[in-house]
Amino acid sequence: MITAIAIDDEAPALKVIENFCGRTEGIRLERTFLRPDEALAYLQAKQVDLLFLDIRMPSQSGLDLYKTLDPGPLVIFTTAHSEYAVEGFNLNAIDYLLKPFTLERFQQAVNKATQFLSFRQSPDQTETLLIKADYSLSRIRTGDILFVEAADDYLKIHQDNKPSLIVRMTMKSLIGMLPPGDFIRTHRSYIVALRRIENVRNRVISIAGRNIPIGNNYEAAFFRQFKA
Repeated sequence: MITAIAIDDEAPALKVIENFCGRTEGIRLERTFLRPDEALAYLQAKQVDLLFLDIRMPSQSGLDLYKTLDPGPLVIFTTAHSEYAVEGFNLNAIDYLLKPFTLERFQQAVNKATQFLSFRQSPDQTETLLIKADYSLSRIRTGDILFVEAADDYLKIHQDNKPSLIVRMTMKSLIGMLPPGDFIRTHRSYIVALRRIENVRNRVISIAGRNIPIGNNYEAAFFRQFKA
């Protein structure tokens, strides 16, 4: 059973979510909040699995609120403004519901959250990573990752003997999901698998025929971990 709270500055919007949760199996809506500060106080005292979070609120943006939760619960953004979709997905949101949304569309979003939690809680979660790519959830083995490359608003996950995956998320979000002893950020645009490094020369790493730079701000941390 997924536990959730909803945050929106409009009471009718909260009533819709409350109604839809009551008609959807596998989810329990614990509380609703009109004020983000009250929701934050609640989250400091209790844990929930999922947030339904409005983006455009007068006292605080839902995007800014979610950035303060580290680590935070899963989030489904709810808004009447489609222009925030890209930034919402950059925060690794499970889904983005554009108001007014139907019960069927709401249940699709909840199902995504259910699948994500199920995958994350599976026994081999330490060896695999669940990634949203091409509008679906993909499970990849962390041992297959060679390196990760940033490209505009996307990341390209290069894998050993498998197609690369293009995902919409931030470097910060991804590095937080990877085993810290196995991966390290070497540049603002690169994360590498330490055991996949073939050689390092003149601040350039070689992995699978690719040359990856070591940035000035990452050099000291990289060599400390690489030589350990």
